[in-house]
Amino acid sequence: MKVAVVILNWNGKKFLEKFLPSVISFNPSYSEIIVADNASTDDSIDFLKRNYPQIKIIQNVTNGGFAKGYNEALSNLEAEYYVLLNSDVEVTAGWIAPVINMMDADRSIAACQPKIKAYDNKKFFEYAGAAGGYLDKYGYPFCRGRILDHTEEDLGQYDDSREIFWATGACLFVRSECFHLVKGFDDDFFAHMEEIDLCWRLKNRGYKIMYCAESTVYHVGGGTLNKTSPKKTYLNFRNNLQLLVKNHPPRYFIRMLLWRMMLDGIAGIKFLLSAQFLHFIAVLKAHKSFYASIGKTFRKRKELKKQIITYTTTAVYLHSIIVDYYLRGKKTFTEIDLKERFF
Repeated sequence: MKVAVVILNWNGKKFLEKFLPSVISFNPSYSEIIVADNASTDDSIDFLKRNYPQIKIIQNVTNGGFAKGYNEALSNLEAEYYVLLNSDVEVTAGWIAPVINMMDADRSIAACQPKIKAYDNKKFFEYAGAAGGYLDKYGYPFCRGRILDHTEEDLGQYDDSREIFWATGACLFVRSECFHLVKGFDDDFFAHMEEIDLCWRLKNRGYKIMYCAESTVYHVGGGTLNKTSPKKTYLNFRNNLQLLVKNHPPRYFIRMLLWRMMLDGIAGIKFLLSAQFLHFIAVLKAHKSFYASIGKTFRKRKELKKQIITYTTTAVYLHSIIVDYYLRGKKTFTEIDLKERFF
């Protein structure tokens, strides 16, 4: 099989009803569609069997989140490329071919994403991925087309395909041999930032992560966890610290980590002062969980160090995106896209 489009589902019947038809309509002959179900308690499976008997179903025994769910589903699935597609994504005609052609032409590309736009406002980029992901010097993720909570209108400003730091898990094309080479996602992440961790490990192995502007999909976002959810805040803060400890190069590592602790503290105080008490508690819980597992995380760092070919510097922003956004008023990627500030 050339391509396996794998949709991870958890109680998402409403999304399957709405978006699966577009996936089927625009699926090329060399691609198979698979739904991996994370122990749903709704009638997702019955719905699929009744209405789409041609769709292969993989049923995971438990809900291990995005990370473990995909690891289990892909463990025995043979295809040259996996396309990990959120159930709340509307695809478009010809969305697969440009990405596969790009990856076929360059075997150093391990993963790629299309242009991700908002389903509810199709002129704008969508939060989770936009036109490709980056990290700043303190490990904060942002995108071309989305910095923190500010998303841009798509005016063609990011119609150039280019190398990025991370590709979104909302629609992630990944070469199967590369995925299994680095042992897939980290199960301990459960959900959120597991794709950044995966991409960082692949980049440290010498592979490239790309953005393909010739392919476009539309993402609802927040289908499982709304961005206002304290649990989302918890996972984002905890997982971001874990991916930094696992993958950051030795140079400036301690200094970076200390700065991150301070910045997270400021974020927590901001939540408190704005009366977002549950989010303040979520930041505290995230740090508590991070400290409780820090020994395990450092053991992962030690093991990964043996496999690193070179610590990646590509698509790392050599400044603070937090400072740029809040103090310098820079809300768009084009305002900070200065070559001297990027590796």
